[in-house]
Amino acid sequence: MSSPARTLSLWQQLSDLKSNCKWIDLTHELSPETPHWYGFQPLGVKKLFDFDAAPMKVFEYTLPGQYGTHVDVPSHFDANGRSMEAIGADELAFPICVIDKSKESAANHDYALTKEDVLAWEAEYGQIPEGAFVAFRSDWSHRKPSEIDNNDSEGKAHYPGWDLDCVKWLADERRVGAIGHETPDTDPAACEAQTGFLAEAYILKAGRLNVELLKNLDQLPPVGAVVFVVFPRLRGGTGFPARVFAIAPK
Repeated sequence: MSSPARTLSLWQQLSDLKSNCKWIDLTHELSPETPHWYGFQPLGVKKLFDFDAAPMKVFEYTLPGQYGTHVDVPSHFDANGRSMEAIGADELAFPICVIDKSKESAANHDYALTKEDVLAWEAEYGQIPEGAFVAFRSDWSHRKPSEIDNNDSEGKAHYPGWDLDCVKWLADERRVGAIGHETPDTDPAACEAQTGFLAEAYILKAGRLNVELLKNLDQLPPVGAVVFVVFPRLRGGTGFPARVFAIAPK
């Protein structure tokens, strides 16, 4: 049983965090208009009860697990990987490293974040710690939902993502806990169309988390913030909309 002093210390730390840090929501609002992967239908909303006939209002929602800002867990791509109920509460908080390649992504919509990009980032900010959440900032979330896929005249999507060798290196050498990005998928859309979901499959088969369709990464510092990825304990779940938020120094 915790001592009163230790309990008060935790409360004081929380008060300090609320008073002296920025709390940044990295999550898109959930609605039928929320950006999502083009292969899925929008969120469905059906009213079950309303105040005109009941003392409450209740909606029924239908959506794919991988919708809007969401988490992918290992079982999404690994038949033997852990599903959502097996992820511990202590695995939902990470130091976050934000790698800004927004200018490169604006110039090249098929940009792939490389190992060399990460090494250059480390040369400036220090080595990525084991268990960290590495976020690829592309500023893609600044686009309108209708422009998130950035389709060309032939209807082919173009948005940035992760180079496969970069993901391998982060998982195997830096042993990160999760990666995340602002786009609808891990792999650049042009690569995905040719070779499939190679980078996404690798990070999930390595037992890590993958978080997609983040926003407000431009409000985070490159280092020093902590991110929380919160989602239901869905039995057998492979992914679900998540509330993702960070605490950063003011």
